[in-house]
Amino acid sequence: MKVNLMHGAGGEVMGELLRVITNLEHNNAGGIGLESLDDGAVIPLNGQNIVFTTDNHVVSPIFFPPGGGDIGRIAVCGTINDLAMMGGRPIALSCGMVIPPEGFEVADLERIVASMDAALGECGGASLVTGGDTKVLERSALDTIVVNTAGIGVAERVVRDNGLQPGDTIIVSGTIGDHGIAIMAHREGGFDFGGQIKSDVAPLWPLVEKALAAGGTSTP
Repeated sequence: MKVNLMHGAGGEVMGELLRVITNLEHNNAGGIGLESLDDGAVIPLNGQNIVFTTDNHVVSPIFFPPGGGDIGRIAVCGTINDLAMMGGRPIALSCGMVIPPEGFEVADLERIVASMDAALGECGGASLVTGGDTKVLERSALDTIVVNTAGIGVAERVVRDNGLQPGDTIIVSGTIGDHGIAIMAHREGGFDFGGQIKSDVAPLWPLVEKALAAGGTSTP
């Protein structure tokens, strides 16, 4: 099988790729594992549910105009939100980066790191506690920054992605599609929404925590 752009587009080709990369015998640490294809794994440990997740982040552009964040913010928020969607209170994150050596400004890297720190401050208690082995590749191998984040959290009650039941109320935290449209409008050019649409990337744990306290949630 050759892996190409279509394998990231969903549907049957994405399913084929997932079947290959998840074809492991050792895929579960005693709770919810890779076989479930959920937002993360759950590892029972000393009576607690440890939630664990990891993501690679590549986006163009790396800064989202107008005023909507950047790849650093989406990396932190993406990992925090994966934990939150399983009921996990975010505790600690790691970060690894792959950086092109030519033409990537140190000021841009500083801006990305500051954005990550700000997002952590919004989520109510999580910290980035360890850095991965940051790599610098030649220009021919990479033309933009890649950010990997992993995170752990603790869930009093695990929320699965298959728990939606008839009669449940669906709560949408904001208008749908803002982030995708904001990125597409800037990337493709020719779209001007007058500053009305911007990326809505945000850490959702504070919202999920209140929902859990009010009676529980499920993730469709």
